[in-house]
Amino acid sequence: MKISDKGLLEIAEHEGIVPAPYRDSNGVWTFGIGHTAAAGGLDPQEMNGAMPTGTALDAAIDRALSIFRDDLVKYEARVNQAIRVPLKQHEFDALVSFDFNTGGILVARLTSAINSGNRDAYRHFMGWLQPPEIRGRRTDEMNLFRNGDYNANGDRIPVWRTDGKGSLNGQTSSMSGAELLSRMHPASAQQPGWLAAIINAILALFGKGK
Repeated sequence: MKISDKGLLEIAEHEGIVPAPYRDSNGVWTFGIGHTAAAGGLDPQEMNGAMPTGTALDAAIDRALSIFRDDLVKYEARVNQAIRVPLKQHEFDALVSFDFNTGGILVARLTSAINSGNRDAYRHFMGWLQPPEIRGRRTDEMNLFRNGDYNANGDRIPVWRTDGKGSLNGQTSSMSGAELLSRMHPASAQQPGWLAAIINAILALFGKGK
């Protein structure tokens, strides 16, 4: 399975976008939309810490979205590996969000409860509440898994600034879900549709010529 656009936005709205490296509430160096060295690839601690401005800010946001797209593929694979029973789309989306944040899908009691067919498995989302301020996100993930409630969808995604030294320093702007999705899906992804249109036009011309 793959995460839906609604699931993608759910994660983005929980994480926000930070276009410069910073330390999260656990002191882990992070960049963009929740990217850490644990996800593989770029290590935020090795990045230039300066907060970008102007055109550099747009470029940094696009880089963050590209890394987010790559990270999602990894977490989708982890959930697909861990869960051995069929899932509904909203259940899968909730689990990708959970693992994206905790990295715990392969060891969580939540996973074993789902695989065993436990109807109350959703309750185990609340077994992961560190740091304490994560409770709201766990509650949203639990409700998404249980009821298909995409609670965060419809809100704007905050873009945060840093002080250039690894600490957050207030919100600089925000982005709609529609804008985020359009920037995450490059023009090349739409190319097959354009090719299909061209091919259909050519076929129509040949058809008229007969």
